[in-house]
Amino acid sequence: MERINPLSASEIGTLWLTFQEKTMILRILEYFMVKSDDQEAKNIMGGLWQELHFYVIEIKSIFEKEGMVIPLGFRKEDVNMEAPKLYDNGFDIMFLRILKELSMGLYTININMAYRKDVIAIYEGLTAVTQKIYKLSTIYLLNKGILTLPPNMTMPKTVEFVKSDRYMKGFKPFGDKRSLSGLEVGILHHGIETNNVGMQLITGFAQCAENKKVRKYFVKGLELAKKQIQTIEEILLEANVHFSTTSGSIVTTSTVAPFSDKMMLYCICLFNGFGLVGGSFGAMFTLRNDISMKMSLLSKDVFLYGQEGLELMMNNGWFEEPPQMEDRPRIMNR
Repeated sequence: MERINPLSASEIGTLWLTFQEKTMILRILEYFMVKSDDQEAKNIMGGLWQELHFYVIEIKSIFEKEGMVIPLGFRKEDVNMEAPKLYDNGFDIMFLRILKELSMGLYTININMAYRKDVIAIYEGLTAVTQKIYKLSTIYLLNKGILTLPPNMTMPKTVEFVKSDRYMKGFKPFGDKRSLSGLEVGILHHGIETNNVGMQLITGFAQCAENKKVRKYFVKGLELAKKQIQTIEEILLEANVHFSTTSGSIVTTSTVAPFSDKMMLYCICLFNGFGLVGGSFGAMFTLRNDISMKMSLLSKDVFLYGQEGLELMMNNGWFEEPPQMEDRPRIMNR
């Protein structure tokens, strides 16, 4: 008979985080599905709800078998189904697509810290679901004209090698800056795309949050998203890279919160973490030093903003504590 090891600390931690994230997404999907008037969008969201609900039950089952307390996560009381539409024009699927980008990164980390077959199977399954929904969401948004493609470039015809470290230099205001690489343009375009969605999301949250401090925090986040978009656009314009943007989704004038302040704040904290990872990736693969520096400075702003959000959650008693290792000194000195 095959031996089943107890859950390791890393598996408990990643499953706990996955449970938090998935219960949040389930609640958001439930609201978006009720408010959507597009059947194709409803089908995408409904399919995802079914898949995620299955894995939430699987995680619960593992916790129960191991004698672990079931986290609270996010429940029906965190959603107000009677609230009017807060977003329109495909924002639900645009938001879903960004969430799936976030999930792809998380599952890569999570499966690297999984050792039991049943835990590995959960992340394998969730990865397959995420890739499928990401593809469906991208096709849907392109067909609706909501999602824009990155700029085109002339096809390279020869293989070239960098012959000087001047390839990395970009601080001089005039000249001595090489043109952007295709990867750099892709990273910058992605930065605009994600911040655009973040700006729409946090605008709606700022309109309807009930707690004044939370509302003020969301307004601050809106300004940070604007700053990031402006910085990236300036880099592209300076390099004579032409890009197009659509108006994207529409934030309605509703001030009735569809989600609890706790859940909206957690959602933004999750996006902050995604922004930090994305910013680090951009800084690492951008070989022109002026761009790397700007991306690093933006990441610093996101980090500080994220810390402020976590403090706000804790001060309001909304931050569910992750499972902790034993506090040996406290036990011994009781």
